[in-house]
Amino acid sequence: MSATRRAIYGALGGIGGTLVLTGFRKVLAALGLVGTSAPEQVVERLEELGLVDEWSPEARRVLVVIAHYAYGLGTGTALGLLRRRRGGATEEASVGSALGVLTWGVGWASWLPLAGVHLPPWKQQSPKVLLPILDHVVFGGVWGLLYRLVR
Repeated sequence: MSATRRAIYGALGGIGGTLVLTGFRKVLAALGLVGTSAPEQVVERLEELGLVDEWSPEARRVLVVIAHYAYGLGTGTALGLLRRRRGGATEEASVGSALGVLTWGVGWASWLPLAGVHLPPWKQQSPKVLLPILDHVVFGGVWGLLYRLVR
């Protein structure tokens, strides 16, 4: 299968994974278990830098949603390019979850701390780090199943 097709199918899986992750986070928020998401933290950092001072609270919320879905779309696209084989549903969910955790590690250990959004995971308390790992396991598992389905 061509790289273009893998990227498109990965992007579709990324959007679907982001939709499921959004619902998952809403359930966790209702239980009082969720803090701020990475897109929320990025927008908070933009606020600290004064880059969105003129923006209304509604516009900032829209920016968070756009950042959330753009991250899911971009991540799904990248995972589609990485995933060349097609396995059964269990294999795809497992590989997707592993790739989701890899994605978490890359972001949380590199560009997010470098951008001043937060400390790297090894300098944070465990509960703050564990929820994003779970988020990425869910996202990746759903991504893997959707990627298999659309392929």
